[in-house]
Amino acid sequence: MEKAFLQLTVYFEEPFWVGVFERVSGGKLSACKVTFGAEPKDYEVWAFVLKHYYELKFSPAVRADARRAPGNPKRRQREAKRQVQTSGVGTKSQQALQLQREATKTERKRISREEQEAQKRRQFDLKRQKRREKHKGH
Repeated sequence: MEKAFLQLTVYFEEPFWVGVFERVSGGKLSACKVTFGAEPKDYEVWAFVLKHYYELKFSPAVRADARRAPGNPKRRQREAKRQVQTSGVGTKSQQALQLQREATKTERKRISREEQEAQKRRQFDLKRQKRREKHKGH
């Protein structure tokens, strides 16, 4: 049987309170960022989770490493330093959120490009129609 894991972290990110949902399922992690505004109470967070969980848009899944039992703190610190140097700064959740931002950015660009092309076609058709109307009057 496969285990699923959900974690919500609420923190203050100037000027709002933000919640990050991390969902681990099948060895893959996906994340979702929610802005709460004012500091939410525990019961408000719970009500939000119950009411809006299925409306959340999670990022594309990235491979998640299995959690290890705590070991020697100095060794863990050295390993963390090595990992940051090789993979860059940021947690898996941050990387997943970055992937989601990039996906929405490319989608937005595609949509705006299509709108611009449609606008150019409308302008061209309008010019052509005006030209034809000028010739009809003679």
